Amino acid sequence: MILRCPVCGKSPIFAPLLHTRSLRDWFSPLDGCPRCGYPYEREPGYFLASTWMINYGAGSVLGIVIYLALDLTIHPPIGWLLAAVITPIILFNLLFARHSKALFIAIDHLSDPHEKDPGEDGGNLPKPDAPTKGSGGPAQPTPKPKTELQNV
Repeated sequence: MILRCPVCGKSPIFAPLLHTRSLRDWFSPLDGCPRCGYPYEREPGYFLASTWMINYGAGSVLGIVIYLALDLTIHPPIGWLLAAVITPIILFNLLFARHSKALFIAIDHLSDPHEKDPGEDGGNLPKPDAPTKGSGGPAQPTPKPKTELQNV
């Protein structure tokens, strides 16, 4: 995984390593692709699934594999076993966070591609539905049904 835009494949999703000043810079993707305008984060909370399902899921699988490998082969004491399992999980989750978000963006783009809108902003927006024949403009509000008290 090269951490590039899923649309054009040229621009990076994250700031380069030398330009990260904090953990927030490490974990947060750029706003969007400067080349094609594809937005990386569509709405607040967009990356919760990537964090919980992909990143923590892969970390859990790694922890189970390490635990089983150590427990079935050398039977270490519980303190040593916990340290040997938890330390790689923490390091893996910190290093894999960018990849899990990039994978989530790619899966989301594959399942729900946003196409270029020919409007003034030039960004990638969902393609609007074509108006149906005879629609005649915007939809009218539906009237509220009258209750029995209003009929009296």
